[in-house]
Amino acid sequence: MHDLSHRRRLLVLAICCMSLLIVSLDNTVLNVALPALQRDLHADTSGLQWTIDAYTLVLASLLMLAGSTADRIGRRKVFMAGLVIFSAGSLLCSVAPSLQLLVVFRMVQAVGGSMLNPVAMSIITNTFTDARERARAIGVWGAVVGISMAAGPLVGGLLVQSVSWRSIFWINLPVGLAALLLTLRFVPESRAPKARRPDPVGQLLVIALFGSLTYAIIEAPDAGPGTSAPFAAIALAALLGLLWYEPRRAEPLVDLHFFRSAPFSGATVIAVSAFAALGGFLFLSTLYLQNVRGLDALHAGLWMLPMAAPTFLCAPLSGRLVGSRGPRLPLLVAGTAMTVSGVLFAVFEAETSNTTLVIGYVLFGIGFGFVNAPITNTAVSGMPRTQAGVAAAVASTSRQLGQTLGVAVVGAVLASGIGSSSYRHMFVPAARPGWWILTACGLAVLVLGLLTTGRWARRTAERTAARLRPAEVRRPVSASSHRA
Repeated sequence: MHDLSHRRRLLVLAICCMSLLIVSLDNTVLNVALPALQRDLHADTSGLQWTIDAYTLVLASLLMLAGSTADRIGRRKVFMAGLVIFSAGSLLCSVAPSLQLLVVFRMVQAVGGSMLNPVAMSIITNTFTDARERARAIGVWGAVVGISMAAGPLVGGLLVQSVSWRSIFWINLPVGLAALLLTLRFVPESRAPKARRPDPVGQLLVIALFGSLTYAIIEAPDAGPGTSAPFAAIALAALLGLLWYEPRRAEPLVDLHFFRSAPFSGATVIAVSAFAALGGFLFLSTLYLQNVRGLDALHAGLWMLPMAAPTFLCAPLSGRLVGSRGPRLPLLVAGTAMTVSGVLFAVFEAETSNTTLVIGYVLFGIGFGFVNAPITNTAVSGMPRTQAGVAAAVASTSRQLGQTLGVAVVGAVLASGIGSSSYRHMFVPAARPGWWILTACGLAVLVLGLLTTGRWARRTAERTAARLRPAEVRRPVSASSHRA
């Protein structure tokens, strides 16, 4: 794809960003609709957790399969299939008659969504072959997450307030259709020179691990340890199975050799931590603003702006910093801001005063705005371009797994703290352990940002890349000299 004109490359980036917009918008939009859903479909806390986690869980389970399949059969083909399935799932969600069916249709949406983000990132990394240009493109990609976060609560609040929660799924349809037609016209087909073979055993183990772990956490407060313990045991067995089976395969689903690179391992854990914080933060904030403060969906969306706006503003700045100075500074800013925000809520009960609530939201928004670009850039930088799809899919999987766990853990802590009491009276003390969890996530971003971006970490990345790069790619081929 290195022979595309600059304008065509920018158009490909724009099309990929459209897919990211609808996939990430779906989570922030839905958060604002949770109380309306709760009333309309008579859902309890665990039911609300499932409407979010069914989506992120399926996304996390299938991203790596989608990334490697796209590398094998064609990225454009898989990307277009994803747009069709995601749009169909959105239409089904908008007419779901019950909570159970809404959860099922969210899973259909996620099957399509899993074919979009890692494949789009793979298209971007293969379109922008110059390292600096690629970092800028990834900065734009990160900014789109910021846009979806800024627009999500507002758009969601407006739609829930003026139409109903069902209308939040309608906005995916025109964007999905436009992206589909533009992809057909402007995105060239590309594949990896040597595609990876399918790994059905690895795929089943990943689904078993993510699914049973999430179920064990979400259902623990209601069902008790007797019911959730077997699922925790299945998750542990699946993890041990992956660690034993995957290294024995020539082309595994999860290439554990990637994790010998300190920046890659760091980016993976940072992604899980940052997105767990995001998932927990949005879940607690939405329920607090609407169920405790009694705000309607639109005003709750407006209250989220102090968090969403800094994310939108800081994401492109973070992308530029990664391009010019590397990932360390953005990660340190992100970790510090997210940690301080968590402490404000956990120690000073920030939500009980308007001033501290706004400061806590602004700090979290700054932190989250800075974290996204370095995650993606670190995950794919130094990796052979033939492995870009898989490396980007691991980074995307880590994000979705983080968000799934954030909602599951923080929601479970909140549900057990509130018990049979009312939200209004018990929310602030019941939410405090959740805010401490989010503080720990911010601290993990800060410490790992410091440890995995230095000279030692870069050397581990170079050694890992050299080991992963096939012999024919190591030879001085002319692809890099033909850059547009």
